[in-house]
Amino acid sequence: MRTDIVIMAGGVGSRLYPLSTPEHPKQFIDLLGVGKTMIQLTAQRCLSAVPDAGIWVVTSASYVHFVKEQLPFVPDDQILSEPVARNTAPCIAYACRKIGKKYPDSNILVTPADAYVPDCSAFAATVREALDFTAVSSAIVCIGIKPDAPCTQYGYIQGSGTIVNGQSIVKVERFKEKPDIETAKKYLELGGFYWNAGIFVWNVSTVQNELRLHAPQIAERMDELEPSMYTDAESEALERIFPQCDKISIDYAVMEKSANVYMVPGNWEWSDLGSFESIEKITGKKLH
Repeated sequence: MRTDIVIMAGGVGSRLYPLSTPEHPKQFIDLLGVGKTMIQLTAQRCLSAVPDAGIWVVTSASYVHFVKEQLPFVPDDQILSEPVARNTAPCIAYACRKIGKKYPDSNILVTPADAYVPDCSAFAATVREALDFTAVSSAIVCIGIKPDAPCTQYGYIQGSGTIVNGQSIVKVERFKEKPDIETAKKYLELGGFYWNAGIFVWNVSTVQNELRLHAPQIAERMDELEPSMYTDAESEALERIFPQCDKISIDYAVMEKSANVYMVPGNWEWSDLGSFESIEKITGKKLH
């Protein structure tokens, strides 16, 4: 089964201003001082899991030049340019519909461009377990990060505790919003709660069916757009149709509504690098 990787790289990284700016956001910066930008590290990490996967990047029209400079191996028609930002549900819907038009049997990994995951081999093992499951099921698999401290910066996933496949995949009970500190402490004490890393795995038919069921407005816009995909008319159609999509995250649009969501725990270090403090903790250097 073919695997495709969708890297979401359209954010402006506003919480890290002025280090990250709308003109040059954090995913295109070497935040950690390692000689590679965050999107380069993400692509490297994903290809360590599936070396022959297709790489697709969804980004703002104004950031396409960064993608071409930093990931020159990605084909131009796999760099998808959003005319406006509409949050993650339309972004994912567009990428997965375009993949599905050419590769209808593809298995897909969706990931943000700017996460910190130093252990590529552990990440690869987790991703491969999820891909193996979605290759033979209609499941959505999200990756949950085992919390090591009460944290109010992340949303949480509550697992059922019942292993349904292999070593560790469990049914998701529910998604939880970012909690206050007392609730976060309670989650840690209870166990079974994981940080939501915003990394998802599914196959083409699953994501299209789930979007059609739970986010029909977005699915209908993709129906309008699909005939133009891979033609000279795509750019004009995208400019006209994409801004009509509901502005909503994939979590609200699908994850919180679907009955087919599962989780595999990622027992490895992770951060969304969403604050100066989180970067300073990793690098040991003061940034502000």
